[in-house]
Amino acid sequence: MTKSIKDARQGAGDVAAQVKQGAKAESRHIAQRINMSTAGKGAQVATTAAQTSKGSIKHGAKGSVKTASKAIRTANVTASKAIKTTQQSARAAKATAKATHVAARNAAYAAKAASRAAVAATKAAARGIAAFAKMAIAAAKSLVSAIAAGGWVAVAIILVILLVGMLATSAFGIFFTGGDMGDGNPTLREVVAEINQEHQDRIEEIKSSNPHDEVALSGSRTKWKGVLAVYSVKVSTDTDEPLDVITLDEKRQQLLRDIFWDMNTIESRVSEREVTEIVVEYDEEGNPYEAYETRVLRTLYITITGKTASEASNGYGFSESQTALLVELLGAGYDSAWQSVLYGIRSGSGDIVEVAETQLGNVGGAPYWSWYGFNSRVEWCACFVSWCANECGYIEAGVIPRHSYCQSGIAWFKEAGCWQDRASGYEPQPGDIVYFEWGDGGDADHVGIVEYVEVGRVHTIEGNSGDRCARQSYGLSSASIVGYGVPMY
Repeated sequence: MTKSIKDARQGAGDVAAQVKQGAKAESRHIAQRINMSTAGKGAQVATTAAQTSKGSIKHGAKGSVKTASKAIRTANVTASKAIKTTQQSARAAKATAKATHVAARNAAYAAKAASRAAVAATKAAARGIAAFAKMAIAAAKSLVSAIAAGGWVAVAIILVILLVGMLATSAFGIFFTGGDMGDGNPTLREVVAEINQEHQDRIEEIKSSNPHDEVALSGSRTKWKGVLAVYSVKVSTDTDEPLDVITLDEKRQQLLRDIFWDMNTIESRVSEREVTEIVVEYDEEGNPYEAYETRVLRTLYITITGKTASEASNGYGFSESQTALLVELLGAGYDSAWQSVLYGIRSGSGDIVEVAETQLGNVGGAPYWSWYGFNSRVEWCACFVSWCANECGYIEAGVIPRHSYCQSGIAWFKEAGCWQDRASGYEPQPGDIVYFEWGDGGDADHVGIVEYVEVGRVHTIEGNSGDRCARQSYGLSSASIVGYGVPMY
């Protein structure tokens, strides 16, 4: 069960408790009025109820107008009868008290229903929207008596239900799409994985269709958070055909693909140059000697360019309100929601830096190399990075490789188009994977996680730094840094 669902149930329980408490207080108040009332006071109470009903109708849902009007007429009749005798006034007051108890009970049921609806929205949002609408109508009808008697709790519950329904059908509905909707369509994570594979397949197609001796791949893709934010705003606020974003039918899948490829382009070219190499040859007597050989070297350059969300919004001609909505979705306050949608995080923020921070001080690395599958200690820096990534769901999502050898991690990031050399001038971001080379062999032999960059220095959290999890920092131009894996968080 996700944290959001637990919170929804907790919230629903709190509402129910408030409803019951409000009902009890209302009952005590009515009982006091019964003991103290006279015929004139009874009439005043009834008339006040009628006026309250009219006020409630003015601010209530349109679908409740007829029923509320009937309640007003009933209240007026009750007022005229209350004038006759104190006894009749008392009976009316008792009836009102009973109605309030019933309303409280119904409100509690509605609160529980709202919690169940939140669960349904997470698992099957397509059905959830209809459920929200039906629930709002049912709540308006079943709690109209409480509204007529000034039942503020009932009004609040209806507004909450309507608010959740409106939220689900807005751009923020993207946060409801983390799991299986139960509507026969693929999950958002499955569609994201398919598009990631399509991107990689396109790179492989370029390689296979262009004869080459070596490949130089540069640039990086736009992170999925930015792509999905643009998609959510563009689709849900389309002036011609607005669509909810919690359904992933074929039409919406294609819209998402189109936006992804608008924001991520791949360009390639082949460059030829002559190179002279020293080769070893042998004379007639079998003695080796050095000779020079000139040949044509073909280099395939592949450049991946990712647009920012801001650049994409300009390209689509977003209005001022659409741009403001996009900025809101990309705010830091929604990081946890994006982690949950993209990677199924069930607790915490899911941020790999925060996960790494919790491990500071560990000595020996046993939790990490044993998790990886080793029976005894190994050099465990890459095991540590892999363990942190797994805790966040990033390995399963395909954004960070599971690796214990640094060079294989670099190869994976390069193949995915998510690599940045130190020499490129790239400024790393929190959560990037930084690779080091301490010796003279040319291969990376250490890896850590970028925590932040400040005043020309990159600060990291590393496993197996002096055989412990520790913080370190390096100049951005440090020769020990090979480069950075840039996950598509």
